[in-house]
Amino acid sequence: MKRLLRASAAAAALLLLATGCGSGSSGTTTESGKDVVSVGVIPIVDVAPIYLGKEQGFFAERGIDLKLETSQGGAAIVPGVMSGQFQFGFSNVTSLLLGAAKGMPLRVTNAGVSSTGDPENDYGAVVAAKNSDIRDAADLEGKTVAVNTLNNIGDTTVREVVRQAGGDPSKVEFVELAFPDMPAAVQEGRVDAAWVVEPFVTIATQQGARVVSANFAETHPKLMVASYFTTQEILQSDPDLAKRFAAAMNESLAYAQHNPDEVRRILTSYSDIDKATANAITLPRWPTEINPEPVQRLAELAVRDGLIGKAPDVQELLP
Repeated sequence: MKRLLRASAAAAALLLLATGCGSGSSGTTTESGKDVVSVGVIPIVDVAPIYLGKEQGFFAERGIDLKLETSQGGAAIVPGVMSGQFQFGFSNVTSLLLGAAKGMPLRVTNAGVSSTGDPENDYGAVVAAKNSDIRDAADLEGKTVAVNTLNNIGDTTVREVVRQAGGDPSKVEFVELAFPDMPAAVQEGRVDAAWVVEPFVTIATQQGARVVSANFAETHPKLMVASYFTTQEILQSDPDLAKRFAAAMNESLAYAQHNPDEVRRILTSYSDIDKATANAITLPRWPTEINPEPVQRLAELAVRDGLIGKAPDVQELLP
């Protein structure tokens, strides 16, 4: 069913592209004159800055009445932005690269979330059972590894760390599981290892799992994992709105980066993360600058692993 939903979402986005449809300015304002702006997000740690920014009034100060709409993932958010359901969205970089490679006029407005760059303490990792014979990334060769979405940033970065460690990435068997199901699947031996992000790194290790590899940090120390984006039509039809959104978003990112306690507090308000877990997890980085190099690296890996035939123009995708 999950594969069917993703396929349907992708087909819908491509249909919109083929028929020349796209998202534009909502054209809706409040009685006070603020622009009503809908943003597609995922209820995970990564998007804490936008919730904080709304709470702190960064968007309201710039004439934006922000509406946050949750979705299961980027596979639904990308077509949502393309159709005009959302004016802006949040998605992992590989999904945006895949869309851009298919000709979708997607444009990044802001950095979203990045690796800590520390292989010893990152917010995404590959974990294996405590008694497993998997000791490093090379040992994943010939093993079953769970990822939340096949042929995306998870298995791409896992393949890369296997390759770096001297293993054969083509011999890793990837299976699809939801992040919340992964710690139990590892513990019960239903998979050999799993790629997880916080809070599931913490949950898995608290249940006895070991971190095998920090696939984000080891792929690139400044890896931008996800970003906020819109369409070329929004940038052309309402450049002032796009500018105001980007400014508010950057202020939100900076606020989150410098106020980790505020991040941990607000996590419990929009996600299923409880207070104890929120206080224990490793937080990602939320830089405001966008470094093209790690985005280009993800594009090259997508080509190398056969996700796309040719890398899109990264400079065209980025602001």
